[in-house]
Amino acid sequence: MAGTLVGVGVGPGDPELVTVKAANLLGSADIVFVPVADSGETGRAEQTALFYAEAWRIERVVFALHDREHTQRREEAWDAAAAQVARWFDRHPGGTAVFATIGDPCVYSTFTYLAASVRAVVGELSVELVPGITAMQDLAARSGTSLVEGRESLALFPMTAGPERFREALERGDAVAAYKFGRMLPATLAVLRETGRLDDAVYGAGLGLAGEDIRPARELDPDEHGPYLSTLVVPPKRSGRGHGLR
Repeated sequence: MAGTLVGVGVGPGDPELVTVKAANLLGSADIVFVPVADSGETGRAEQTALFYAEAWRIERVVFALHDREHTQRREEAWDAAAAQVARWFDRHPGGTAVFATIGDPCVYSTFTYLAASVRAVVGELSVELVPGITAMQDLAARSGTSLVEGRESLALFPMTAGPERFREALERGDAVAAYKFGRMLPATLAVLRETGRLDDAVYGAGLGLAGEDIRPARELDPDEHGPYLSTLVVPPKRSGRGHGLR
């Protein structure tokens, strides 16, 4: 019997932002796999999953989450993770496994790599996706920022790709969301300042968690780094309505 692997988005950190469909799957799946950087930590996805699944049904899968590039170590971690999940399907033919991922499983998620690798090992496998709320959506809502209106466009960038593409979008006047820029915070702020987009930008880190940090980007120290899972939203340049809801 073919098993089912479901990539479930559990949002940016607040367990109340999990969809009903995701909560039902977390509560009923045979097992819930969660990504962690090492076997001893409780990651953000696991913290959220524990609101809906018993701890005995949760199993950690170690990824090289802090590696910024596709290194050999990262490739080996993906292979090991796929082998771990594939062994579970070998022991539980026809079973349903959930992989809980922060945000959405189609947006910069480790699930994409995991599902392809597991399918290559086990052969017949049904793969499904359940969308989740992204960090940019949560930050926009918490800060009262209207991201896009009418015919405006939205660009989403991982700052690990470098600041020049970020600059190009800002210079076009698009709405822009940026992820993964903690260690590049000084460069990110510099580009915002140089393009005249700093004053409307909003920064967020640890969304939905104790000690979350949400504030105007202009209040950040330009000489410090931020957490890896930081988020930035920059609304479009507007001459009329739409500068915010608060």
